[in-house]
Amino acid sequence: MRRTGRTARTVRTGGLVAVAAAAALSVAAVSAHAATSTGGAHRAAVSAVAAKKSAPERTQKLPDGSTAEIYRLGEQSYRAKIVNRGSVLATLDTNGQDAGLDANDMFIVLTLDGEVHAWMGGGHQGPGTFKVAGGWTVKVTKFGELRYRAQIIGHDGVAATIETKDRHDVGLDANGVYIVLSNGGVLSAHE
Repeated sequence: MRRTGRTARTVRTGGLVAVAAAAALSVAAVSAHAATSTGGAHRAAVSAVAAKKSAPERTQKLPDGSTAEIYRLGEQSYRAKIVNRGSVLATLDTNGQDAGLDANDMFIVLTLDGEVHAWMGGGHQGPGTFKVAGGWTVKVTKFGELRYRAQIIGHDGVAATIETKDRHDVGLDANGVYIVLSNGGVLSAHE
């Protein structure tokens, strides 16, 4: 079979097209690898930032053996996750005021500055008036289903009032005396 100039050009052109296609695929593969590597590094950096934000600022052992993981969310804004054996049992958020919790007779207060104070026992079942730590008198009244109010009374009259809301316990730092009022009307205070 005799080759013509035209056949030779077609074979050469076909070979050049094949080489160009292979080169283009190689460039595309290198670019894809570079993009994946860069994207992976970027994703790793983003994940590291997210992990740092999701990591607690500190942890604190509680009287019942569980741990409070304390997170700073912003100016005077903290969250405490109560964790036992890897499970989150409760979460407290300051949201512009101290937070409190009655966790089966372990009382916890999370203050606006991120401090956690916890103690066991000492609960008084309201309604009623009770003398508590620090010389305070606390008057607990019921005003609805799972709704209680506590007036913290000092030498000069009512110094503060806390109310359970949305079926949640509340807490307060009353000049170094930590007070919790549960949505069941249980009051406890500790210095």
